Amino acid sequence: MQKTAKDYIVFPLDFSSVKEAEDYVRILDGKVGVFKIGLELFIDQGPFVVERIRKLSRAGIFLDLKLHDISATVQRAMERVAALGVDLITVHCSSSRNMLEKAVLGAKGKTRVLGVTLLTDNDADAVEAQGFKTEFVKDLRLLILQRAKMAHEAGCAGVVCSGKEVKEVKEKFGKAFLAVTPGIRPSWSVPENDDQKRITTPGQAIAMGSDLIVIGRPLRDADNPAKAALKVIQEIEDALAARFEYCNKCKN
Repeated sequence: MQKTAKDYIVFPLDFSSVKEAEDYVRILDGKVGVFKIGLELFIDQGPFVVERIRKLSRAGIFLDLKLHDISATVQRAMERVAALGVDLITVHCSSSRNMLEKAVLGAKGKTRVLGVTLLTDNDADAVEAQGFKTEFVKDLRLLILQRAKMAHEAGCAGVVCSGKEVKEVKEKFGKAFLAVTPGIRPSWSVPENDDQKRITTPGQAIAMGSDLIVIGRPLRDADNPAKAALKVIQEIEDALAARFEYCNKCKN
């Protein structure tokens, strides 16, 4: 099945109750490609919420737990994730390559593993405070690409990175290596006091090669979330058309 503009959109169900999550699944069903379950909702509801979303929508399910523990524990946890039948799961690249390999092994090919390279609310100051080398503090891109390389070598399906790194991730690790981009802010919806540091618009992320873009607050806080999703879809369609035209020019 050919991928459409809506299939690029991941909506995070960052809610404290399953009722709120279900309401937004109903509102956005057919207008986004994937629903993402984060820590708050999963801790509150557990595997039950996965089943609820599956009954309400045919969209993909992304379990964003950002696993980070000793390798054996992560492997066993991933075996349980694989049994849930979710499409995507995140693990932290800030751990070892062995942990990433065990995560992939535990997933058994049933769930695609994404390595989180650097949280989008982390900037150079945050990286410096964590004690990283000066070269990584001065150029976060180097740290992100180093972690993406480790994830690729460990067999992960892709990484989570900001739109600013997508182009180089694709160039270095191939088109099949997924680039999932959070920190998406449409030009018509930039929240005050935004905690995201490395943001891009939907069009910019798609133009750079993102496979999935995570859009939360701009849809959740809109007066009409469904209408806002349609605006994002239009922006993605425009970006895809421009990318297609550019590729054709390059071939000629």
